[in-house]
Amino acid sequence: MFENFDAQRMMTIKKWGYPLFWAAMLPLLPLTALYGRESGTQNYWAWGLYLVIFGLIPILDYIIGKDPSNPDELTEVPSLNEERIYRVFTLLMVPIWFGALFWSGWVFVNNDYNWFGKLGWIVSIGTVGGIIAINLAHELIHKDSRLETWAGGLLLSSVTYAGFKVEHVRGHHVHVSTPSDASSARYNQSVYHFLPRAFIRNFINAWRLEKQYLERKGKKNISVHNELIWWYGISAVLATVFGLLFGWQGVLFFLGQSFFAAFALEVINYVEHYGLHRRELENGKYERVTPAHSWNSNYLLTNIALFQLQRHSDHHAYAKRRYQVLRHYDESPQLPGGYAAMYVLALIPPLWKKVVNPRVEAYYQGEMDQLFRTGKRINNIA
Repeated sequence: MFENFDAQRMMTIKKWGYPLFWAAMLPLLPLTALYGRESGTQNYWAWGLYLVIFGLIPILDYIIGKDPSNPDELTEVPSLNEERIYRVFTLLMVPIWFGALFWSGWVFVNNDYNWFGKLGWIVSIGTVGGIIAINLAHELIHKDSRLETWAGGLLLSSVTYAGFKVEHVRGHHVHVSTPSDASSARYNQSVYHFLPRAFIRNFINAWRLEKQYLERKGKKNISVHNELIWWYGISAVLATVFGLLFGWQGVLFFLGQSFFAAFALEVINYVEHYGLHRRELENGKYERVTPAHSWNSNYLLTNIALFQLQRHSDHHAYAKRRYQVLRHYDESPQLPGGYAAMYVLALIPPLWKKVVNPRVEAYYQGEMDQLFRTGKRINNIA
């Protein structure tokens, strides 16, 4: 649809596309919560957001098509980096998310759901939390501004996944696409084999990395200097507030949506690096990270929804680049759909392997032996 649009027109579309997408999506929150109460169908409507995200959006993604444009490095990127609207919008989403989260807790307790409806509401809000809270936190924690990194930590605390702030930056970005990285799925590994290992290893790695960081600074691990204690402490405070406001069901809702937000994140982690590897050099170390070590997806709608997270190849090659200037690389491995479609595909391992495995094999033709490497080379980076 947009193949003939010039870069300037695409920049304008995307600039206003980010707020307009969420202006269109957020009204679905009260709609799916309030509709059906008179007819007694509220338990089905509780799943509405989840079905829109992983049912309707993949279809629209294919209809709308891909975004072929890249900002010009000399004439457009400097000005795009300085445009405050992009930064203001990400920060504005923080109070919007917290308002939606507390209102959703009220709905969970007061909407007369049965177990099916309660589960649907938790899954729906948790998935939105993965898209807003964790995805936006991912954008913010890579920045140098203290306001942005703290906002990212606060968002992660709202879904009890603070370890991501430490492990993602100091662990995943260092060891991505090597056997040492718990967030890089191996070739032929199913998402259900990947998920528990990612949850456990990433949590442990976050505390280990923070301990090492504090030791290098000459500070104690169990102290006020450990940021994980602060962020998880905020999560505990939020759980307590939900309990005081809504009783034990409020705590259940807070923890439940946290789990499904983290679940959504780790499924996307599975998609982003599945089967990709950094080649082993003659000196035994791994090559440096390039755009070849992440799957790229250029579908416009989901890129707008996810603040261009799907241009993941550029993000890993240049982690501090802001979302509005991330680039598409034709030479990177390309996913056959946007993240919403790939999420659904990943949950069906036989179908996932049938679609994605041939792409991995074609990309690594002649060196398939490296796809089955094992080991934990923590410091073996070239």
